[in-house]
Amino acid sequence: ALKPYQTGPNVHFVSNIDGTHMATTLKKVNPETTLFIIASKTFTTQETITNATTAKEWFLNVAKDPSTVAKHFVALSTNGPKKNMFEFWDWVGGRYSLWSAIGLSIAVHIGFDNFEKLLSGAHFMDKHFQTADLDKN
Repeated sequence: ALKPYQTGPNVHFVSNIDGTHMATTLKKVNPETTLFIIASKTFTTQETITNATTAKEWFLNVAKDPSTVAKHFVALSTNGPKKNMFEFWDWVGGRYSLWSAIGLSIAVHIGFDNFEKLLSGAHFMDKHFQTADLDKN
């Protein structure tokens, strides 16, 4: 739905621990120009930890320099060290809330101007649902 609005880099999502999906995705990216955005509300979900570990191992195998990891990996979470992390509130609905820091990958992909328009449209609809008569909802 947002493809026509793409102004930023390509974005790839790996949301399960299917090794084929991860391998196929890693073949498409350049480790020198890739930013891994690891989204997890608590960083206790095994699938997320497994995928993050796989991506980091792949990256280190290619990059060879562990000090470069911090330039290519960021976290979106409510839990953990604040370095390289975009925080969001613990009451936000985890990976499903594009309106929080979880929406970073969308913002990067469609550009921050378009993301601001998306947020504005969502705000408009929130206000509509709160104030419009039931027959107008």
